[in-house]
Amino acid sequence: MAIAETTATIVIPESSIDSFPSTEEADLLPLDQLALRLLALMREQERSGPVQIALVVARDVWAGHVAQDEMSAFLRLLQEAWDWLRTHGLITSGVPGQTRGAEYAFVTRRGNAVLDEQNGMARLAAELRLGVDLHASIRDRIRPQFLLGEYELAALAAMTEVEIRVRELSGASGSAHGAKLMTMAFKTDGPLWDPSLDPGESVAVMALFQGAIGVFRNPPSHRRVEYGDPTEASEVVLLADLLLRVLDQVERRLNVDTHWEGPE
Repeated sequence: MAIAETTATIVIPESSIDSFPSTEEADLLPLDQLALRLLALMREQERSGPVQIALVVARDVWAGHVAQDEMSAFLRLLQEAWDWLRTHGLITSGVPGQTRGAEYAFVTRRGNAVLDEQNGMARLAAELRLGVDLHASIRDRIRPQFLLGEYELAALAAMTEVEIRVRELSGASGSAHGAKLMTMAFKTDGPLWDPSLDPGESVAVMALFQGAIGVFRNPPSHRRVEYGDPTEASEVVLLADLLLRVLDQVERRLNVDTHWEGPE
C-alpha cells in the first residue's frame, strides 16, 4: 500500500529519534537491519498509543534528525523498511478491537518475537527457509512444530520420517534402525541398491543416508541435542526433505522394476 506524505504530529521520544540511523547510515544498512530498527521504534511508540503509519513519512517527525536536502532520500529508505516489515508479517494495519482505518498499525506477535529473542532474526530467516513446499510426509507436522520454536523436535521428527521410509521401502524389520539400516538398504545388492548407477555413485548414496541418519537422527535418540540456532535446525529439516524426495525416486524405480515384464 502506498503511503501518502503527511505533516501529522507524532510524539516519539527524542532519545529514540537521536539513536536512529542517519540517512548515510541507513543507506549502508542491509534492509532487514534497517527494518528491525524501525520495528523497535514502532514498539516504543506503541506504549503511548496506536502507531500512525504517518510515522514513516512525516517530515516534521524527522526534521531535527535529517537535513532537509536529505529528507526525501531518508523517507524513501523508511518506506522500504516499512514494506519489508509488512511483507514479513512483523507489523500489520489497523488497531485491534477498534474500527480505525488502515492509517494505524501495530507490531505483530512475530514482530515482538523477533525483537525479544536473542536470535530473532535468525529464527525469522529459518522460518522463511521452511516456507518452501516441504515433502508431503513432513509438511503438516514439521512446520507447525518449528514455528512454535520446537526446533529439536522438528529436526528429529523429520529425520525419523526418513528412517521410517527407508525401513518401509527396504522391507526391513521394525528393529532395524540408524546407520546400520541405511547400510543394509543401500549396500551392493541391497533392496534399495540401484544397479544402473556407477558403483561409486551407489556407494555415495549409501554414505549420504548413513551420514545424515548417523549425525542428525541417532544422537537425539541417545542424548539431548539442543539447536540453539534455528538456522541449523531448519537446514536439518531441509536435508530430510531432500532425502525423502530421493526416496520418492527410489520408490518409482522399484515400482518400474517390479512391473517390468521384459521384451516381447
